[in-house]
Amino acid sequence: MKSWPEKKTRMCLCAVLLLILCSLAGKVVARPQIFVPDPITGYAIGGHDPVSFFVDGQPRKGKREHEYTWGGAEWIFVNEGNMAAFARDPQAYAPLFAGCGGYALSEGFATAGNPFIYAFVDRRLVFFHSVVNRFLFVVNGPNLMQAARENAEKVGCAPVL
Repeated sequence: MKSWPEKKTRMCLCAVLLLILCSLAGKVVARPQIFVPDPITGYAIGGHDPVSFFVDGQPRKGKREHEYTWGGAEWIFVNEGNMAAFARDPQAYAPLFAGCGGYALSEGFATAGNPFIYAFVDRRLVFFHSVVNRFLFVVNGPNLMQAARENAEKVGCAPVL
């Protein structure tokens, strides 16, 4: 009796795995639809106060005593006033696209946005993966913003709030 060759076994297992992955493809999102906490700090947007981008014109680290839960993550703030402003209208201060990079979204895929590389687009905070991506996005404005908005939900960068 001939034995089943090991190579054929591997090929069959790969084919089965491929079929399983294809059947799940329509059900899987690239990224959870929440503001993903930073793996080091445990806070949204790396522990930076989202209101400080608007008030101070730059990211500032929040303090643990000013903590607020929203969008599936913990947010920290520089002071109680910033925390209260965020609590009143979190969508006005939270970065668009759940913190994903705006330019990458316009191209159809998700990258983590960097809180130090940002721009205000349509009076909203948008993060980018690189300085080059920020430049390309800002220069091509409305077209890329529309594409990013359309792709955000597809790749899991539109938070469910």
